[in-house]
Amino acid sequence: MTGSLAAPTPDAVPRPDATGRSGANSSRPAVPAPEVPPSGVPPETAPAAVAVGALFGLAWAAGLRGYMVALAGQESAFGWAGTFAALLLPGAVTGALLGWAEYLRRTGGRRHWRWLALAPLALAIAPLLLPGAIVAFLTQGLGGGAVAFALTGMAGGFALSRRGSRWARLVSGLFVLLIAAGVVLSAPGVGGDDLALTTPRGAWAGLLGGVSVLTLAVASSIPHRPVVGPSRERAAG
Repeated sequence: MTGSLAAPTPDAVPRPDATGRSGANSSRPAVPAPEVPPSGVPPETAPAAVAVGALFGLAWAAGLRGYMVALAGQESAFGWAGTFAALLLPGAVTGALLGWAEYLRRTGGRRHWRWLALAPLALAIAPLLLPGAIVAFLTQGLGGGAVAFALTGMAGGFALSRRGSRWARLVSGLFVLLIAAGVVLSAPGVGGDDLALTTPRGAWAGLLGGVSVLTLAVASSIPHRPVVGPSRERAAG
């Protein structure tokens, strides 16, 4: 009598399966949970990453254009070629490439994906594609600022990479910091007393220029960062 009235053991109690139905003889297979990368962030699609990167790059380039306006004052001129084709568009392209690099990094990387560290070169190449720009660059140095920004961004990305020679990264980091400090301190020399760093406008202009340099450097470090999940860098394709 006591044996027939004994409470069932835990193993004998029917448990619900993945579909919510109880019973030991469920015929429907369990639904696997969605795969989540080790970082705990659900994988995003490549177009979304590229679009977000392009948006950030466009915002960065627009901020840099504001810095140029602050320096030039009323002499600053806007044009479809000089403003959009030579600055805003390459800024968006740079951001899109770095957004793509972040997607590849989060999904194990791909073969040769670290070449995307050269993305800031779009900022240097685009202005030189304008009519007469190469001659003006070689004879007058016009467009040199875009080249300097691109090279500084790549140097900063390498300095933050934790890859390669420590001394080379240290030198690159010091170079970027000197450039950023120079951009901040040069505002009064270019814009006059109105942009003195002791004035609110001058402090804003100097801060905007220096932060633009450092922001590009941080973003340019994306292709140097370690991949998330199993590496695909040596896979064919």
